[in-house]
Amino acid sequence: MQIADNKVVTIDYVLTDDDGNLIDRSEGGQFAYLHGANNIIPGLEKALTGKEKGERLQVVIPPEEGYGLRDDSLTQVISRSAFESPEDIAVGRQFHAQSPDGQPLVITVIAVNDDEVTIDGNHPLAGTQLNFEIDIVDVRDATAEELSHGHVHATAEA
Repeated sequence: MQIADNKVVTIDYVLTDDDGNLIDRSEGGQFAYLHGANNIIPGLEKALTGKEKGERLQVVIPPEEGYGLRDDSLTQVISRSAFESPEDIAVGRQFHAQSPDGQPLVITVIAVNDDEVTIDGNHPLAGTQLNFEIDIVDVRDATAEELSHGHVHATAEA
């Protein structure tokens, strides 16, 4: 069965950056998604379309088809007093916010000075080329419930 829209795809993968640093991995058939439902980055979904169970592939995803290019306008310096608990602010801490157009956004603290905090609204992997090594573990038809919800259910039988 080929990977196409409305198929549940299970993959094992290793994700690295261009320097070979491990970013993420999933083994043992633990990662499943609904193809065509925007559950994974566009470049990876495009690369997997038409592939079949048992195939192994290496895929290089440019930032434009992954988490996007870095947008410097999403980095700002704000007053430490703008936070509810300014004493808890530390580099690496993340907060949920909304973009100007109302989209959910994760904000990461990237620097803390005496009275100022530098925050970054870019995805941590924005601007990063993504290198995947993928084993396609399974491809199956999605259940009616998975299709109606737009994602894979853990209780569905593979």
